[in-house]
Amino acid sequence: MGAYVGAGGDAFGSEGILRDVDNPNVVRCHDMFDHNGEIQVLLEHMDGGSLEGAHILHEPSLSDVTRQILLGLFYLHKRKIVHRDIKPSNLLINSRKQVKIADFGVSRILAQTMDPCNSAVGTIAYMSPERINTDLNHGMYDGYAGDIWSLGVGILEFYLGRFPFAVGRQGDWASLMCAICMSQPPEAPATASRELREFIACCLQRDPARRWTAGQLLRHPFIVQHSSSTTNHGSNQVHQPRQLLPPRPHFSSS
Repeated sequence: MGAYVGAGGDAFGSEGILRDVDNPNVVRCHDMFDHNGEIQVLLEHMDGGSLEGAHILHEPSLSDVTRQILLGLFYLHKRKIVHRDIKPSNLLINSRKQVKIADFGVSRILAQTMDPCNSAVGTIAYMSPERINTDLNHGMYDGYAGDIWSLGVGILEFYLGRFPFAVGRQGDWASLMCAICMSQPPEAPATASRELREFIACCLQRDPARRWTAGQLLRHPFIVQHSSSTTNHGSNQVHQPRQLLPPRPHFSSS
């Protein structure tokens, strides 16, 4: 079962990325064609819609959702694909509780020259500080780390049931820039487990070099402690060499 989705004129470039990927946690593209000058894309049908507006207080459930998103990101990043617009409305779920990454309209495959991929596309509310303000991080932008920041904002939003910054996500550009670039990164509240609070801190590091990668986050205790009871995805396991994880970031106890 699929759904037709209209796309812009560059769809054969951007949605072509989607047609080439094959992963249980990335929405499948069945076909695409030109219909009277408009690109039509036949996508996998996700009957549960998007996760926008979801409020997930139950940590095992939140861990499972997060793990599935990370599996999709790990796959994309291994293929040198940066999504650049990870946000709740681009995360879809079906009646089998499978979560999949969608909307590759602003995705980009990094060239062998490691194109910094710093063009200002995507949703500013979920963008990392160094992407919004190019004066940060010496003007360098790591698209993989940018996806991780966006993930952290989204997961914290699921837990809180609201956008985690002091302004609304639909706020004006200047207000969002000030909140994201000039304030300390948001933290999970004291009501969250230590594992969840650490996980969010691993994603929302102001220094992109200190953010954990998708592969490292899949081994974080917040994911690992719940995975045995919620997973049955033998074909979607992450195989990578054992290595020491980065130090867990410090966070306030209040």
